[in-house]
Amino acid sequence: MEFADVVRGRRMTRGFSTQPVDSKLISQIVDLASRAPSAGKTQGWHALIITSSDTAKFWDDTLAVEKRESFRWKQLLDAQVIALVFADPLAYVERYSEHDKAHTGLGASAEAWPTPYWTVDASFAAMTMLLAAEDAGLGALFFAVFSGEKELRARLHVPEAMQLIGAIALGWPLESDASNASASAGRTRRSADQIIHLNSW
Repeated sequence: MEFADVVRGRRMTRGFSTQPVDSKLISQIVDLASRAPSAGKTQGWHALIITSSDTAKFWDDTLAVEKRESFRWKQLLDAQVIALVFADPLAYVERYSEHDKAHTGLGASAEAWPTPYWTVDASFAAMTMLLAAEDAGLGALFFAVFSGEKELRARLHVPEAMQLIGAIALGWPLESDASNASASAGRTRRSADQIIHLNSW
């Protein structure tokens, strides 16, 4: 698939089939995401991949049973893979303590960074995963974990220093997924002319 077609074709999928996803395909997607840029080539991000029956445990932690009856996107829960994207701030502090970066002063602490590039870089990686999923024919949805993070982290033994960026549901999309679109999908996309400020604001 041409790159422009991947970008224009990417959508947030909220309805998945129960067809399994080959683990090799997930590895390929993560491998492509590993090529996303990162400050100092720190590569300070991780993907915790939840598969098969363990995805039900994810939803038990994050979506209370009593809320599921009114949950609009019930077939989102059929996604066969949940990828949790984490950023590691300490990896950046350590990288910028090395001899070629020490002059920046960013190795002093995470607070020394005017912009938390671990968040930026993990987000680059997450976006690359979304595009790689589209290229592979998979559906994908990036979403925030608004509740249950404490329980989730404890059950999955996530190190305290890791910052959760968000979750990506992955799987084979339902043919009828268009009916699962959110209200945001109807918003008009801004043109390049509305975005670009040439030479000054």
